[in-house]
Amino acid sequence: MITYKSGQIVRTGTYWDFVKGRRIDVSGQALLAAGKALTYLRIPLGVMLLSVPFIGLLYVLLMPFLGMTAIVSIAVARIFPELSDMGSKSLSFGWRPGTAHLSGKK
Repeated sequence: MITYKSGQIVRTGTYWDFVKGRRIDVSGQALLAAGKALTYLRIPLGVMLLSVPFIGLLYVLLMPFLGMTAIVSIAVARIFPELSDMGSKSLSFGWRPGTAHLSGKK
């Protein structure tokens, strides 16, 4: 895998912009779209083809656990709404993104 920045001249291949979720196919030589410091990845076809079975295996192994977790959490929230509210309040950290605690400002 090789990382390229926006505005670079690249060769033939497939380039991925993971921020916007775009795939760019280049035949010959081309200039990558310029933007706010976009980063593109060029993943060789062989690496991509070898990674597909492992991604599928991970999906098959984890999907039942995710489904069971979702079913249990929905059941607990419906059967014990007070417990669900108490759990959500205790898991909240009181995080406020707009507050600057170390700058001395309120």
